[in-house]
Amino acid sequence: MSYEQLLEARDYVRQQTDFDVRTALILGTGLNDLAREIEAEIRLPFGKIPHFPKATAPGHKSELILGRLNGHPVIATAGRLHYYEGHSMQEVVFPLRLMHLLGAETVILSNAAGGVHEKFNAGDLVLITDHINLMPDNPLRGPNDERLGPRFPDMSDAYDAQLQQLARDKAQWMGLTLREGVYVALPGPNLETPAEYEMIHRIGGQLVGMSTVPEVIAARHMGMKVLAFSVVSNACYPLSRIRPVSVEEVIAVAQAAEPKLGALVKSCLSETA
Repeated sequence: MSYEQLLEARDYVRQQTDFDVRTALILGTGLNDLAREIEAEIRLPFGKIPHFPKATAPGHKSELILGRLNGHPVIATAGRLHYYEGHSMQEVVFPLRLMHLLGAETVILSNAAGGVHEKFNAGDLVLITDHINLMPDNPLRGPNDERLGPRFPDMSDAYDAQLQQLARDKAQWMGLTLREGVYVALPGPNLETPAEYEMIHRIGGQLVGMSTVPEVIAARHMGMKVLAFSVVSNACYPLSRIRPVSVEEVIAVAQAAEPKLGALVKSCLSETA
């Protein structure tokens, strides 16, 4: 999707509101309910924004929200776009690029992920410290537009170290157990096989999911700071812990953990917004 299309979307939003933001939230599985707590200046259905793709994933809403969360100005997507829905990678990151053009300099992301670590249990909160990208496409593939970012962005500090420490400190102060791990991104939509879970463990992953990494790549391309969390939806390692799981169970586990993760995000906002 082109820079000109992003500008059309930005101009449409700015015609509706001049609300100023610095922090973006992508409220994926595990934080959808947090959207209700935002004191909205405006809520815009994705379908009304020019060129904005429609989210179809179960449990994901389709709204762009500008407003205040715990008094802090934010721009949020209630729901996210996934590669497995049939979107191009450029479409997947369109919301984030739009939020950046509207003023966001930091993004906080959430997801539900399989736990590929013997100490991870369903419902655990995990701070994402790095990722391994096994998706078959990249949002930066194709001609580069220097107005968005450099041709070859460095990813050695994809997840901001200061924001990670902030999350650790806030979790400790709140009495929350916050685990840490490397997130491995696969295209989905099927869940992984036992052999794939074993591979993920062997290459250094502790989490596996179908989102987040394209958005992180686009965020760093644009110079945004990134903080990301997973809710462990099901325990997948050692392999003896694997059992069949449905998307309804994944959503239920994420929703049960949402109050804790939502409280942590709101606490972090006090020093990022």
